[in-house]
Parts: sequence; C-alpha cells; structure tokens
Amino acid sequence: MIFKFSLVSDEVANFKREIQIDGDATFFDLHKIIMECSGYGETEITAFYMCDDWWGKKEQIALIEIETDSDVDVFVMEEETLSDWLDEEKQKLMFMFDYHGERAFYMELSEMILGKNLSEPTCSKKQGTPPPQFLEEEEEETVIPIVPPVVIDPTLDEEDEEEEVDDDAFYGDEDFNEDELDMDGFEDVNGTDSDLDIPEDMNLL
Repeated sequence: MIFKFSLVSDEVANFKREIQIDGDATFFDLHKIIMECSGYGETEITAFYMCDDWWGKKEQIALIEIETDSDVDVFVMEEETLSDWLDEEKQKLMFMFDYHGERAFYMELSEMILGKNLSEPTCSKKQGTPPPQFLEEEEEETVIPIVPPVVIDPTLDEEDEEEEVDDDAFYGDEDFNEDELDMDGFEDVNGTDSDLDIPEDMNLL
C-alpha cells in the first residue's frame, strides 16, 4: 500500500509538497524525505504529531526519545510504522521541522493506494519555496536618549518663579524733577484740526 501525503505551510502561501511513501515505511523514512525535498539539513530534533480534524495535537512521534512536561504520549520515529498509525484518508498530521521555534508543516493523508508498493519514498510534486528552516533572531539595540527629569524646587512660590520687572526701567528714576521737562514740545498736542497743516486735497473721512 502506498500513502500519498500533501504538505502545506502557514508561512508561505504557495508552498506545497506531495510525497508518496510505502505504508510499511517508518516515520523516520517520512522525516527524511520531507527534509530532503524541502532542502533542509539534519537537525537534532523534529517531531510528528497525530492531529484531530481541527489540528489539535495528540500523540507525538519524535526523532529521538525526549521528555516533555505535557500529557502527550511520545514515541520514536524509527520504531513506528506508518500503517500502524494511519488507516483512512484525510487523516491529519503536523511535522514540526523547527522544534524549538514551534514551526511546522501541516500534512494530510490525501490518498491510500491499495495493492501497490514503493521501494523508496519520493517527492512527486514540488511547488513554491519552503520557509527557512530556522529563523534568524536579529536583536537591534534601540538607543533611547536619557533626558534628565525636571526638578521643581518646592520652596519656590509662583510669584517667585515669575521674572521680576524693574519698574525703573519703564518709568525712570523715582527722584525725577518735573521742572526739568521741556514743556514747549507739548504746547500743541491738544490743538484742533485747524492748527494742523493738512493738504486741502486729502480727505480724512
């Protein structure tokens, strides 16, 4: 029996892989063909998750034996045969290729071909560029200028904060003598229009 899987990514919209593999192959064989057709290198840990119809994780089948804090049962890829886990089309799996980053491909058993066998797994369809195997963490240092806080002296009143105005600068010396003023320059200030030399052709109204 041949299993045909479809793989998609939630990171790259047009990425798709179609893999055909014998039902008697192991999950480790499936792991190898996925990594190969995605152009990924070997890594310390990857994992398959059996999923429900809503992609809820159930059993974990890991590359190596690992301990987890979750209640999910963990199995090892080399010890698990595909046909022992998959028995109907449309079953869903998740292949976590970046285990620490929790990034995965979403898989579905699209077809089960009865009465045929396949000696080696193959990638029968490639579409799009796969997402990067690992994401580079670029930590940019943000320089924030340090602005010293404004400290207000609580002993100052509002009147003390206002700039004092020197009345003498506006009104002169308090000890001025009005007899020193030249009154001749003020004689015609209150005069009438007839006292002013206005051209006859200028209309003031």
